[in-house]
Amino acid sequence: MDVRQARGLHESRLMKLAHVTGVGTGKDEHSGEDVIVVFVTRKVPRDRLRAEDVIPTTLDGVPVRVLAIGEVRAQDDEL
Repeated sequence: MDVRQARGLHESRLMKLAHVTGVGTGKDEHSGEDVIVVFVTRKVPRDRLRAEDVIPTTLDGVPVRVLAIGEVRAQDDEL
């Protein structure tokens, strides 16, 4: 299964997890392989999360990377 198919199958479930603000695809910075990127407000150690909120390390054979980006807020159009 390719990265886009895997993201499409799992995106809605991932978006329901604690601290998750977005899901995308990208390239691993070290290996260059395709990965699913899960954007979170902050990284939390696995042992401090409820089991149902743990982000898997792979989905359908596709590696998953977690990227902390902080709080996401809409900006006013009048900048």
